[in-house]
Amino acid sequence: SNKMAAIGQTWVPMFHVDAFADQPFGGNPAAVCLLGEEKLTDERLLKIASEMNQTMTGFISKLSPQDDYTTSSVFGLRWFNPLSEAYLCGHATLASAAVLFYELSNASSQLTFRTARGDLFARREGDFISLDLPGNTAEPQDAEKYKDLIKATIGSLPAQDVQFCSSVGGDLLVRIPDNVTREQFEKLKPDISGMMAAHSQDIRGVVVTLKGSTENGCVDDEGVQYDFVSRFFDPWGGSGSEDPATGSAHTVLASYWAKELGKAEFYARQCSARVGVLRVRLRADGRTDVLGKAAVVTTGKIRI
Repeated sequence: SNKMAAIGQTWVPMFHVDAFADQPFGGNPAAVCLLGEEKLTDERLLKIASEMNQTMTGFISKLSPQDDYTTSSVFGLRWFNPLSEAYLCGHATLASAAVLFYELSNASSQLTFRTARGDLFARREGDFISLDLPGNTAEPQDAEKYKDLIKATIGSLPAQDVQFCSSVGGDLLVRIPDNVTREQFEKLKPDISGMMAAHSQDIRGVVVTLKGSTENGCVDDEGVQYDFVSRFFDPWGGSGSEDPATGSAHTVLASYWAKELGKAEFYARQCSARVGVLRVRLRADGRTDVLGKAAVVTTGKIRI
């Protein structure tokens, strides 16, 4: 059959999943498309992602005609936001694993996703899905270099620490003082036009982070303290000014907070309007486990 059929000739399964949420309408929404053996151009994949209009669309492909979404354990995975292909996306990987585990009843204990960033692994851990992602280390950064961008992001709040990680595509990590309350942090409104004006191509996003404590209100509904909380701003990224729950940024955050807190396992909250809750583990092999729940919200088919 002609693999590059005209647009709209083929229907493939499509799902809408809320990642890093335990029920619908929270966390970070991703579309997940099961391409099977269809070979589409990057241009067509981008059109589909633009049509889905989520922060990210994950495209899962079969690596050989014999593969099966229910019984195979190794698949191809690419991520596109409405503007471009992404370098690494945690939440759409979690969403992709949720579709295979929960909707297609894939019984594999581990799924392997072949990506441009190497192999990523997804495992079931109780009600959680654990993503095994590359480690990404933040390095101290001269705040002066990005002072306009930092000012536009956190306004009058002081930057206690500034670090940079290039390996995720360029995350600028800005720590604010421990005495900032969660309420103040959640009310923080960046100057978006100022951020756009100060943006340079080496920056994927600005991660603002705060150490959790009972004093500053960084506790969950049961009163359990978060090790750290964060917000991720990327107004140049093609889907709003703030990402709801950023799995890949938590690999950077974990490397930073491990040094600061002297531990390797973290309970974290991303304080966006939709809220993301994540558990993060630094592994002995230098990689990072990011754990989250996911809720499949919509199932259907899309004409590609």
